[in-house]
Amino acid sequence: MDDCPLWRAGGMKVEQQNKGDVLILAVETSCDETAASVVKNGREVLSNVIYTQIALHTRYGGVVPEIASRKHIEKINQVIEEALGQAAVTLQDITAIAVTYGPGLVGALLVGVAEAKAISFASGIPLVGVHHISGHISANYIEYPELEPPFVCLVASGGHSHLVVVKDYGVYEIIGRTRDDAAGEAFDKVARAIGLGYPGGPKIDRLSREGNPEAVSFPRARVAENQYDFSFSGLKSAVLNYLNSCRMKGEEINQADVAASFQKAVIDVLVEHSLHAVKEFGYDRFAIAGGVASNSSLRAALEEQCAAAGIRFYHPSPALCTDNAAMIGAAGYYEFKKGVRHGYDLNAVPNLRLGE
Repeated sequence: MDDCPLWRAGGMKVEQQNKGDVLILAVETSCDETAASVVKNGREVLSNVIYTQIALHTRYGGVVPEIASRKHIEKINQVIEEALGQAAVTLQDITAIAVTYGPGLVGALLVGVAEAKAISFASGIPLVGVHHISGHISANYIEYPELEPPFVCLVASGGHSHLVVVKDYGVYEIIGRTRDDAAGEAFDKVARAIGLGYPGGPKIDRLSREGNPEAVSFPRARVAENQYDFSFSGLKSAVLNYLNSCRMKGEEINQADVAASFQKAVIDVLVEHSLHAVKEFGYDRFAIAGGVASNSSLRAALEEQCAAAGIRFYHPSPALCTDNAAMIGAAGYYEFKKGVRHGYDLNAVPNLRLGE
């Protein structure tokens, strides 16, 4: 073990412990990003290293789970070593190890969980499992040191569309969720249908700037049983039907107009539900999180609506909206402070629900 860079001794631990600082080494491998970060006291990012597999999966039109898992195995040690190096610390300086254990792709999650458990076992550093969505929400704490619960947060990503009341650090009440496709999933599927390819969200965001969002009238779904729930499957089908109709009639398809019209339909619903929830629950603070939260039109629409309603709007930088380990470090810090510790029986839970 002495020959491995991960295990080289350092000289900062005593000084940092005297200061009362908590250094979290965080690991994130829930999908196709191999990420590691060192976060100080839940808010200060000392390093945030991400190895992305986007170029690798683009040729297949989406993430291939087996390929993602193998690439995580190949890169994870390198990414962790780089995160420690950039932070100028060693494992002897680390207070706890935080790792995403769900939800996500089971094979990908297992790589990160196994790595974190191995390091914890060999070093004696406490292990803290973190919910991936809690990590996304916690990205706001990094960007906004003054932000504290309670507040309402919209989590919109490739696999999730949640409206969440953040009651306390790590304490959540889901008041709305998707009934079918998540917002990011709809972006990817529509992008593929238009011919833009993967990843769909950023490509539709860019192309929409050249289009007319009023060119095509797409539906805005409402869920009768819960006014805060989302449904994007019908919208996706409407776009596919429109494209098929144009092709059968031999009509030209304006990609930019379709992209802009589809994006506006998604954004209208996300904004309407979010603002309604903030007002109904009596909060004056609203945050966004997740990959779709980096969409420029969504951010602009929410900023405008929140300003008009006197609601403080929190939105992490795009780099902190997509999967990263710094957000896991932030969430892990608050779990650690609450006394959460996991044993070496910690396992990947691909369908882990928020609050479990």
